[in-house]
Formats: sequence, C-alpha cells, structure tokens
Amino acid sequence: MYKLIKKQKQARRGELITRKGGVQTPCFMPVATKGALKTLSIEEVKKLNPSVVLGNTYHLMLRPGSQAIKKMGGLSDFMNWPGPILTDSGGFQVFSLSGIRKISQKGVRFNSHLDGQEFFLSPEESIKIQNNIGSDIMMVLDECVELPVERKYLTESIKLTSDWASKCRDYFDKKIASKDKKKNPLLFGIVQGGLEFDLRKKSAEDLINIGFDGYAVGGLSVGESEQDMYSVLEQVCPLLPEDKPRYLMGVGYPHQIVEAVKCGIDMFDCVIPAREARHGRLYQFSDSRAWKDEINLLEKEKFYTTVNAKVKKFEFNLEPIRKESQFAELREYSKAYLRHLFKVEDPLAQRLATLNNLEFYLQMMKLLRQAIEKK
Repeated sequence: MYKLIKKQKQARRGELITRKGGVQTPCFMPVATKGALKTLSIEEVKKLNPSVVLGNTYHLMLRPGSQAIKKMGGLSDFMNWPGPILTDSGGFQVFSLSGIRKISQKGVRFNSHLDGQEFFLSPEESIKIQNNIGSDIMMVLDECVELPVERKYLTESIKLTSDWASKCRDYFDKKIASKDKKKNPLLFGIVQGGLEFDLRKKSAEDLINIGFDGYAVGGLSVGESEQDMYSVLEQVCPLLPEDKPRYLMGVGYPHQIVEAVKCGIDMFDCVIPAREARHGRLYQFSDSRAWKDEINLLEKEKFYTTVNAKVKKFEFNLEPIRKESQFAELREYSKAYLRHLFKVEDPLAQRLATLNNLEFYLQMMKLLRQAIEKK
C-alpha cells in the first residue's frame, strides 16, 4: 500500500499505491467539495496533475446524494476524473453544525444546513456512503473537537472516536473488502486527542491495534497556535507505523505544510489556495528559480509571498500574471487585466487566481519531494 523511498531526518519521500494508481508523496490534494474544484474544468485539473483530489462526503450525501452518484458510476465517472479520490467521513462538517446536531454512541443526528431535513450518520453509514460515492481512500467517522476544550470531554471523545473507528473497520471488512486486495479502496484511521500527548498516544495505539491502511492526524488547525500544532506532530508522527502513509487533515498555509513535512507528514488537503483565490490573494515564490526546480524548500525559511490582485498598484501593470505558468492564460493575461476582472466581478478572475494558487501548491510539493530525494 505504501512504499517509503527515502528519508531526510523525519521528512519522508514515498509512494502510496491505490486501486487507481500510485501517488507520489508528500502530496497535496485539491478539494473538490461538491464534486468540482470551484471555477475549474476537469481538463484544467488534469493538467495541474494533483494525483489525488478530495470529495466532501457531507455535501455529496446531501446533493446529489450518494445513491444518485452510485447510479452514475461513482464520483470519478460523474466528474470525469480518472485518478484516485479521497473522501472525508462527513464528520468535520457535521460537528461544525454545533447547534443542529446531537452525538451518541451510535453516531450523530443532525439537520441539513440546506433545508433542515434530519439525517443520522453512524460509523457504518459513513463508510457505506463513501463506498457509494466510489471513494478510493475512505476516512473513518471521528469526532473533531474544537480547541480549547476540557480534558474530561477530550478523554471521552477519544474513546468515542476509537469505538467508531472499530465499527468502520468491521463494516468495511464485512461489506466492502474483496479477496482481490488490488480492487479494494483504502481505509484510514484518524488520530485525535487535542494538545494532550498522552491522549494522542492512546488514540494512536487504539487505531494501530484496529489496523488501517493509513493514519490521519485530525483536530489540528482548529484554534491552537502554529507552534502547538508542530509540537503535536513532532510527538505523534513517531508513534505511527513507518510503512503506512500519514495524512494531516485540513492544513494549511504553505509554510505550515513544509514544517509538517519535516515532522514526517505525507499527505495534505486544504481549501486555502482556492478560497483565497476567490478573494484575489495570489501565492508566488520569492525566488523564481523555484519554477525551474532549483531551490531546496527544506532549507528555505521564507520561500513565498502573497499579493492582493485587487490593489491599485496593478492598475496599469502589463506584466503577465505569472510568466512561468504552464497555463497560457496566466502567461498572457496581465496583472492589470486580472485586477480589472476582480473589480467588475467577472468569474474569470476567480478561475485565473485559482489556477495560479493550485499550480503554486503543487509545485511546492514537487520541490519538497525533490529536496528529500537529493539528500
């Protein structure tokens, strides 16, 4: 399932094998929340070549519904994406609906944010929905706790998450797994425990005893400081099996990803590059040699900057949005034109900015892989 190719201190270069091919790690997974990367066509996504994209179980179960997606051949066929798809369990979105959900040992009952319709999501139902969607990498249902929180609640939450993980594993093995392992999706557990090392250790041990194809670290970037996040990763990563991939959920900004790779994380997802693009924020390397694969990100402290495409200084700037891009539009359209598009609220502005940011993130991951290989 996972091949560790090389290590540089704790940073890992590897390959995750899925039923739809190999994924080179460290990797970043663009978020196709509702079965699409906002403003981009699937042909543009293919050209970006992210290896894996992420689908959101909560949103897809509401619209168009997992059974509808199953009838259309699964999400890959539906959105015409040939590569692997990772789906979250739906838990994060459900737990963010703090006013309209109720947690029990059996699962979580919640009301749709769209029309108030009531749903019940059990660990088994979460895996069933992800299987209907056609997920290649499934996540167990867990409770994501917003920090700070009392230790007593966190302790109870860890037990609940472990119980749910065991139920997910049992359902997967009985209802989904086939004798031909090459055709099986992968199932990942999620380590929780807030900032408490002993609880993180207990959570990791519980999940390892159950046995999963990969291990995610959840419950970070939910209110704690960056240094606290790095401290948790430094403590948790050595607890996890070296022959399994490690996934940091929902993180993050470019410098956070680099630091997490140094801690031993292999996989990332985040809405930041697309979300900030919609507000006109562009990511760019401080050193243009990055686009020629000529910088080592493991040795760079400040390797990127951000600019606001809407600012007045770009009003008459005829330089290309980014001359190094593989996309003709970014090479040929000027910064002045992009600023104009944002000012008149033309959707093309968001598409161009999203292409810029995702291309930046994926080049960043390529540079990280190369840096680990060269050492």
